[in-house]
Amino acid sequence: MTDTETDLSAMSFEAALHELETLVARLESGELSLDESIRFYARGEALRAHCEARLKDAQMRIEKIVQPSGSGPVGTAAFSVD
Repeated sequence: MTDTETDLSAMSFEAALHELETLVARLESGELSLDESIRFYARGEALRAHCEARLKDAQMRIEKIVQPSGSGPVGTAAFSVD
């Protein structure tokens, strides 16, 4: 993580996920001070929420593509984010 943390709204899903994985690895290493751990945890939570929002947005766009307005599903099943 840099001193000038990237604005989440400008981050792609892949970039946010990569940063989140890096933060988790650093937290799991046990080498951080308590204050650093808290700061990393807060950033990680923001990244998790950003990734979740990006996935939900992608799900809605996919459902919109396969389900034309005013009609039922066209042989599709709901997308599940597990």
